[in-house]
This record gives sequence, structure tokens and C-alpha cells, in this order.
Amino acid sequence: MPDILLARARRGEPAAFEQIYRWFERPVFTLALRLCGDREEASEVLQETMLKVLRGIGDYRGSGPFWGWLRQIAINEALLRLRRGRRLDQELALDGHDLEDAAPPPPAAADAALLQRALAALPAATRSVLWLYHAEGHTHEEIAALMQRSPSFSKSQLARGTRRLRALLQVEESPA
Repeated sequence: MPDILLARARRGEPAAFEQIYRWFERPVFTLALRLCGDREEASEVLQETMLKVLRGIGDYRGSGPFWGWLRQIAINEALLRLRRGRRLDQELALDGHDLEDAAPPPPAAADAALLQRALAALPAATRSVLWLYHAEGHTHEEIAALMQRSPSFSKSQLARGTRRLRALLQVEESPA
């Protein structure tokens, strides 16, 4: 994003903020949809995120990419909504095979629509852990802090979720 656009938005120019909104609308919505699993919730997260960006644009110090700052606001907003709806309480139950599964999820090339449906079938907490770990690159400690849980919760949901995702996509696990 051009620095001049950011400077204009910081001065309160509505046209600049509208441009920022249009620039980041799709990636924020997509991220929110991946975490929330629901288009209506994702729209709400998008709106709340952009309002927070508008109100707090002066807080962005430019020490990292603007998208990283905005993305963190969106992640926090999505997890806040899931917590409020107590949807983060939904997780995959212990199945006796909770060894850490650090293997990547099944190949996304399997079929993007099939992958999206499989992710949507997972409980919110499990889907969020998978997305934050594999797509966003967060550590288990970071996920634990974001979700107000323990690192072991993150590890177990990653392992359970990866196995469940493989089953939903009918991907064979490679022998260990």
C-alpha cells in the first residue's frame, strides 16, 4: 500500500479510507470466513475490523507491513466473535491419537471448494487452530494467547483437526 495513501487516511480523508477499504475488503473477508466458517459472521468481522482500522489508523507505526497490522486486527475480531458466541468451546474430542501432527494438511490442490467445505465441517476452535497454524504461520504459543487457551490445546486441536480434515477429504495418511 502506498505511503501517500496511508498519510491521507491518517489525515482523515474519507476517499483515502474508502480506497484502503476496497484494497483490503476481500482478503479480510476471506480470512474472517476461514476462521468463522460463516459468510454473515465474516461480513460482521469485516465491518468491525474496518471500523477499528478507521478509528486506530494513527496507532499504526509502520514498523511492519500494513497488511500484517490489519490482519491481526481481523484475527482478533474473528476470535472475539467466536468467543462471544461460545463457538470456540466447540472442538474435536480426544480420540486417543493425540500425538502432535506437524504434517501439513492435505494438499489444497485436491479441490479448493472441497477443502472449503471440509474446513466448514470442523468445529470453530479446530478450524481456527488449523488456519492460524498452517495459513497464518502462528506458533502454538501465539495461538494459545490469541484463543486464551494453552499451547497443548493448540497442539491437540491441530493433530485432531488434521486427521479429521484428511478423513473428510479422503486423503490417505502416509505411514510413519
